[in-house]
Amino acid sequence: MKSPITVRESKSEDIETLVQFNIALASETESKHLDPERVTSGVKSLFKKPEFGFYLVAETENRVVGSLMITYEWSDWRNGLFWWIQSVYVLPGYRRRGVYSAMHKFIRKLAEEHPDACGIRLYVENENRAAQNTYHQLGMKETYYKMFEAEL
Repeated sequence: MKSPITVRESKSEDIETLVQFNIALASETESKHLDPERVTSGVKSLFKKPEFGFYLVAETENRVVGSLMITYEWSDWRNGLFWWIQSVYVLPGYRRRGVYSAMHKFIRKLAEEHPDACGIRLYVENENRAAQNTYHQLGMKETYYKMFEAEL
């Protein structure tokens, strides 16, 4: 990639791209087919509720090539907010070219400057070794927690 990667907080003009990326992510990683109308509503809702989080996008070659979402989790043990990295997507032709690393470094700097932030967390599929290696290289450590959920 000859053009530099720039990272910025997303704007309302990015909504359609964020929706497309989320639909592609679900299809590629979990073979899930999401309802575009529902995803659009979900993305728009986060823009209306910044207390829940925000999106970032990465651009190069005059196009958005990656995105991620940050949501917050209050930790009473640390009296601070964990920033959860979620919905990470990079267009296939731009993977393994530093797009995620640029977004991660941007988030880390933002979190370090935020007075309530106490850490950054994310979850990753057990089999996704490439992503796990990237997270290790960026200074993240595997925790001893397993994740459980009950969908409503």
